[in-house]
Amino acid sequence: MSGKPRIAHLAGPNATIQNSPPLITSNKARVKYGLPPVTLPDGAPARFDVLRPQRLASPVTVYVEQFSAHPLERDAATLYGPPDGYLDAQGVFHRERAAASDKPVYEVQLHPDDGVYPLPYMARQADGQPWEDDCTAPGAPVSGARQPFYPDGSRPFEEIDRLAIGEHGEGNLISARADIDFYRVLPPSGYTHGQSAAERTDTPLPGTDGATGDIAAEQRGEDFFYYRPYHLSISPPRASLALMTNRVQKILDSGLYEGAIWTQGSPRIEETMYWFSLLLDTRLPICGNAAQRTHGQVSNDGPKNLIDSVEYITSRVWADGQGRNRAGLVLIQEQQVFAARDVQKGDARPGGYITTGGHGGLLGAAGHDGPPVLTYLPATRYTDQSEVNLRRLPAETVGVRRHGGRIETIAVAIKDAQGDLLGSAIPKVSIVKDGNYRLYAV
Repeated sequence: MSGKPRIAHLAGPNATIQNSPPLITSNKARVKYGLPPVTLPDGAPARFDVLRPQRLASPVTVYVEQFSAHPLERDAATLYGPPDGYLDAQGVFHRERAAASDKPVYEVQLHPDDGVYPLPYMARQADGQPWEDDCTAPGAPVSGARQPFYPDGSRPFEEIDRLAIGEHGEGNLISARADIDFYRVLPPSGYTHGQSAAERTDTPLPGTDGATGDIAAEQRGEDFFYYRPYHLSISPPRASLALMTNRVQKILDSGLYEGAIWTQGSPRIEETMYWFSLLLDTRLPICGNAAQRTHGQVSNDGPKNLIDSVEYITSRVWADGQGRNRAGLVLIQEQQVFAARDVQKGDARPGGYITTGGHGGLLGAAGHDGPPVLTYLPATRYTDQSEVNLRRLPAETVGVRRHGGRIETIAVAIKDAQGDLLGSAIPKVSIVKDGNYRLYAV
């Protein structure tokens, strides 16, 4: 244990924040294998290869040109120490300069355990053709398409730590504040051939996976839910709310965590967070995060939202004098802290979340120059205060059904013998709104 706060990341379905742009075969690979190059819309050659974070297979030495990190480094050359050496016209490294044309360089040893590096994507399809999208053939079946979503949060969190830069030039923007465990509560992608315990990057859910910890072969639409490729998109059924609630409650009950972060598809996370605020029985803070742009896309908003949630939880601005959560569940988007039951996705763009209901809902701010701040607190019940949370719900309630021409009352089970919420207990409610005046005279 590092002594830092520990946070649970809870992966939910259809989460753009755990989505990746298509891995497109680079021009480096296309030239190597004689394939048609990537070109610009006007047919001209692409200026650069898109670089994607990947791992080195073995150590390598590279030479970095001095003063190449910023156009004005050379202007401040008198402030810099000497380079590690020089490359001559043939590219041979020397510790001392031998000619005026020698190029000053830094010598860098790169190792596989350093973390991912941005590199050209060299992979091709099985038939030797380049990858142009998640699946090349229009309407490709499940077996012919790749999954662009990450199976848990470990990889995007690693890339944020490795590649994202803070306003003061610092890195490790998440691990500097907290340790994270990654749970696949109802994830946006899955292991269709299974995954061994030794290769897992997530933490097994409490009470699952038996003694081995292996992940069995998973099924789309049962174990995981994604929306890309778009013709294969699928959303979870209503009963999944019970499954997610039971799993999250067990994780929070473990006593290991300072708080949790829930990620899900941006149009759906508002309903789930509202549901959690009513059903979960916990004194811990839970932050919801979504994104309007995929991980790694230009101006992607997800990493900052995740960093702000980590900072919010570790700041303990949410805690009252007894250490209990006084702010309820929140959705943190674009440096704003929304009350979970008063937030709505109003527009499909970064900054597109708004408050709804006409009575506030914006509790404070996170990710500004200072620590997170709360300017308002909710007066509604939530989590451990909720009268309908998982522990306060009865084992059964009374429902009605049509029997022949009569309406009769029946007992409806809500929880099983272990106290877990039953998916079959979640009702579908139809709301009918009528006008105020009759359309005809009496």
